[in-house]
Amino acid sequence: MTANCSACVPSSDMATAAQAEGVEMQTLQREKSQSTPEVHADPQAGRLAMAGDSYPENSYEFFHEIVTWVETYLRDTDQPLHLELRLAYLNTSSVRAMLDIFDLLQAAHEEGQGVSVDWLYHPRNERVADLAEEFREDCTFPFEIKPDQPE
Repeated sequence: MTANCSACVPSSDMATAAQAEGVEMQTLQREKSQSTPEVHADPQAGRLAMAGDSYPENSYEFFHEIVTWVETYLRDTDQPLHLELRLAYLNTSSVRAMLDIFDLLQAAHEEGQGVSVDWLYHPRNERVADLAEEFREDCTFPFEIKPDQPE
C-alpha cells in the first residue's frame, strides 16, 4: 500500500533547507518505555520518528510536548516535515493524539507546506496496517504504509 510520494523530500535536502532557514527549535528525544514509544524529533532534518507501543497512562501528558513540537515546527518554518512511524500498537487515547498530529499536517499541507508520512509495520501485524490505512483515508498529503524490512 502506497500513496503518491512524489512530493517527499530526501532528509538530506530537508536538513539543508532547515539550516538555511535558521530553524532554532530544539531536538525532542524520548526513550522508549514499556508503554510509550521512542520519539526523536529533529528540526534540522525536518523529521519526527516514533517507534514502539503507545498506551501511556496519561496520553495527554505524553503527547502534549510532541504535538506542541509539531505545531511549532509547522508554524515557525516553511520547510517540509517528514514523519517516520513504526508504531505497533496504539490505545484509544494515543489514536486521538495521532489524529491531532495528522490534522496539523493536513492543515499545513493545505497551506502549501511539504509534509509526508511513512508508516512502517511488521509484516505479521496487519491490524496496525489497517489502522494506518484508516488514518490515511482522511489525509491528502503523501502517506505511505509499507511492511518494515528486517535489518
